[in-house]
Amino acid sequence: MRKIKEYKAKSQLAWRLVGLAVLIGSLGATAERPRTLPRERAVTFTYQTVMRDIPVGAKRVSLWLPVPHDSPFQRITDLTIDCSYPYQIDSAQYGNRMLHLSLLNPQTDSVAVAMRFTARRLEHIQERLNAPSSSVLPHRQELTRWLQPDQLVPIDGQIRQWAEKVVNQAGAKTDLAKARAIYNHVIATVKYDKTGTGWGRGDIYYACDARRGNCTDFHAVFIGYCRAVGIPARFAIGFSLPTDRPAGQISGYHCWAEFWANGIGWVPVDASEAARNPARRQYFFGAHDENRIEFSVGRDLTLYPGQTNPLNYFIYPYAEVDNEPITTLANHVEYRNVPGALESKK
Repeated sequence: MRKIKEYKAKSQLAWRLVGLAVLIGSLGATAERPRTLPRERAVTFTYQTVMRDIPVGAKRVSLWLPVPHDSPFQRITDLTIDCSYPYQIDSAQYGNRMLHLSLLNPQTDSVAVAMRFTARRLEHIQERLNAPSSSVLPHRQELTRWLQPDQLVPIDGQIRQWAEKVVNQAGAKTDLAKARAIYNHVIATVKYDKTGTGWGRGDIYYACDARRGNCTDFHAVFIGYCRAVGIPARFAIGFSLPTDRPAGQISGYHCWAEFWANGIGWVPVDASEAARNPARRQYFFGAHDENRIEFSVGRDLTLYPGQTNPLNYFIYPYAEVDNEPITTLANHVEYRNVPGALESKK
């Protein structure tokens, strides 16, 4: 096992200062969101994958694994990788990170990688919702990307028509009001339902037609409608941390979104969690709770070195044999609360 010093160690005091900086932005907080330090959760995390049934005679095997990144609301430390083959950790689009290994003429029929780290996550509350500031300036180049379509989230005439109908019916004039109208519309008209087929790809036309799906489908509609009315919006994906037990296996991913509002900045949104828990509908327009770990941002992702086709999103390992994608990957994800750290409850 090799310890990867990919991130500079930060003291607990420095991390608390991050929380204090978030708190300073709460001058416009309402009674609904009291001026308290953001909640925090710390876990140790294990992410394992085994690529099986590598064909005899394969010339090149490539494997990519998403690696979580630091952000103002997330700190990753003690990153270790257990792998019998040479690999590297690379930077990619939008601040994403990934582990990549490539084997020429492999003399094995399987490859295993285990990644372990400690994650400290802060609750992300955008407290400027009711107190915009002229000092919050947009990053023009960055925002331009988040107005553009994704392969499964086109911004065509039909999507614009549907989005404009939603904001017009709500009488929304500002970007903030338009985003809230879209959020309310998605929650009211899309059902969290993973039966049948078609869900989970984040296909906006599927979601608008079937009116059901998982978090990927909810946020395809939210992001697509926002972009269609000129509001930058971006996608992020990771894992939810269960709140009903201190340790265990995680069976599936979770995704969420942010949109940009002038004078406010990036506003966190989780439409699918709001739909599943109506009591927190107001909370999830402007907040992401601490019970999540972010692995990557954006869709239609190009890995480094480039894979055959862009990835719809990047949360699970991706592998190719001789430039052809393979699906013989077995994954295992588990977490454990750090002793003495806050065990949050939703």
